[in-house]
Amino acid sequence: MILPFVILFVVFYVASIKWICHRYNRTFLMSGLKLLFNDRRHQMGFRDVNEVSLPPDSVRALVVIAHPDDECMFFAPSILTLLKQNASVHLLCLSSGNYYNQGVQRKNELFDSAAVLGIPASRVSVIEHKELQDDPKADWSISLTSSLILKHIQIHAINAVLTFDGRGVSGHANHIVIYKAFNHLAVTGKIPHSCHVLCLDTISVFRKYLSILELPISWLIPSDLCCISGPKEYNQAKRAMFCHRSQLLWFRHLYIFFSRYMFVNTFQAIPLHRKDIKVY
Repeated sequence: MILPFVILFVVFYVASIKWICHRYNRTFLMSGLKLLFNDRRHQMGFRDVNEVSLPPDSVRALVVIAHPDDECMFFAPSILTLLKQNASVHLLCLSSGNYYNQGVQRKNELFDSAAVLGIPASRVSVIEHKELQDDPKADWSISLTSSLILKHIQIHAINAVLTFDGRGVSGHANHIVIYKAFNHLAVTGKIPHSCHVLCLDTISVFRKYLSILELPISWLIPSDLCCISGPKEYNQAKRAMFCHRSQLLWFRHLYIFFSRYMFVNTFQAIPLHRKDIKVY
């Protein structure tokens, strides 16, 4: 008696995934990241395709990460979506990932990965600062981190930033400090008015490893921006991940297959007014 209901549920679930992908490709991709540039008062309406106001080639996006491989492990769907919309995508990595003394190799791997994703080397920057070392226990300076990020935003006239949220997706301390740095910039009013900062949602471990099956859940939960990868984009992200040869341990292969972040990115915008935080 239960089997028919199980079969019906599976068919419905698969159909819902196909419907979401179809609707996404027909609506979101037609208007793309132009939706980010409506008045900030309409931040919660990014999905409304009737609010298009600027051409996609005016999008100058910056993806801020902590370590080489963050770009393809967590942000590949959004990077590929931005590039598909003819956006100018810049990548800022705040360390060379030298935790195991592999900094030089990992830096080269980052450039290779970025090239596979479609980001030219001229738009990839790696910070090598003695106070910003790859270490899950390191307490990066919010003041230093925010100043380096702000300088990059100003130099490249960035108007859209994608980075980690307050839980850092994986809980890594270096990821979380980046969010705190943007929080500080928002509090102090240093983020340019034309620049939108979007933070990648951290989700539960259960949802995180549902792969593409997690898509209907993400679609139903409100977000300020949702980016979805199809089979072509997923394979491109996988090739980018394979560039990080020093990191391809057995569990990374499982991550590539099971992680929802290889297929779906959802973001929340940092509000204009935030509660003050301690800066050190």
